[in-house]
Amino acid sequence: MEKWYGILFGFGFVLVLSSSSSSLFAVKAEPQVPCYFIFGDSLVDNGNNNQLNSLARADYLPYGIDFNNGPTGRFSNGKTTVDVIAELLGFEDYIPPYSTATGRQILGGVNYASAAAGIREETGQQLGARISFSGQVKNYQQTVSQVVNLLGDEDTAADYLSKCIYSIGLGSNDYLNNYFMPLYYSTSRQYSTEEYADTLIKDYTDQLQALYNYGARKFVLIGLGQIGCSPNELAQNSGDGRTCVERINVANRIFNNKLKGLVDQFNNANSDAKFIYINAYGIFQDITSNPAAYGFRVTNAGCCGVGRNNGQITCLPFQTPCENRDEYLFWDAFHPSEAANVIIGRRSYSAQSPADAYPIDIRRLAQL
Repeated sequence: MEKWYGILFGFGFVLVLSSSSSSLFAVKAEPQVPCYFIFGDSLVDNGNNNQLNSLARADYLPYGIDFNNGPTGRFSNGKTTVDVIAELLGFEDYIPPYSTATGRQILGGVNYASAAAGIREETGQQLGARISFSGQVKNYQQTVSQVVNLLGDEDTAADYLSKCIYSIGLGSNDYLNNYFMPLYYSTSRQYSTEEYADTLIKDYTDQLQALYNYGARKFVLIGLGQIGCSPNELAQNSGDGRTCVERINVANRIFNNKLKGLVDQFNNANSDAKFIYINAYGIFQDITSNPAAYGFRVTNAGCCGVGRNNGQITCLPFQTPCENRDEYLFWDAFHPSEAANVIIGRRSYSAQSPADAYPIDIRRLAQL
């Protein structure tokens, strides 16, 4: 059965903002790092897909209903996790999307994330145009050339970039909009879940190396969440609409374990760089095990959507969402609400438990 609507917003889309949103930030001292570069999918896309010929877009209401600038391309009612992290790092504004970042603005960082994007090139192709991980890295390389021109020479640029934070969160769509979509993709017939994770990690490693070669030194690798617990998967594949789809979560855990292993691999090989891992899966699991403690009343349905669990289709243009949005873990069929993003962002920045980040959290990484 075709499910372009279910594909529409895979657990991996992304969002960012323009400089006009600076009023959301209090006047602060200098940020803890000079710049913040973001790579990812719909979970953090902040407008890069707005001009693309793609079904994976969120530049319309009710997306952005609780955001200062309204709809921006973020797949949320409000802020994304990287918006929260940018605030905590002390930036006066949100990091701009690559599609609109210009001039000296890029010296504060750029968001390259693209909804429907994956580690593999073909991932998300049924949704139309998107910028894969390798495409995002190529865009970053263009940015580096601009930074060199702005700062005057390569050595100065390299020193500057070495102090910045680079967050990478991809892989969700490689499962949602590839491996677990056998009518569109052959990967599940070609690879076991273990083999597939290995191929993803190999490609991921190549892109991390390319970023390192172009000056990145402080890396934040963000693991996959519990995709099998998204309203879409509960609607499609859960008998009672509440029990998570374990075969998908098992595949996510296999990938996450290998991604965490990359942290040690790269740290051991590069004494001048520092890699950390954010356990998004564990943070999500912690929230769902005791949702009331975090203020959530509904964890198995989207605040906005259509069908069972509000998970059959994502937010339609100008659809009326739920009013009690802070009580919903999910905003739509795939994406967390702003309330959830705030918790995940805060725990990524400053670990609430030792399991949240390995070997250190973003706050300590910024201090190095």
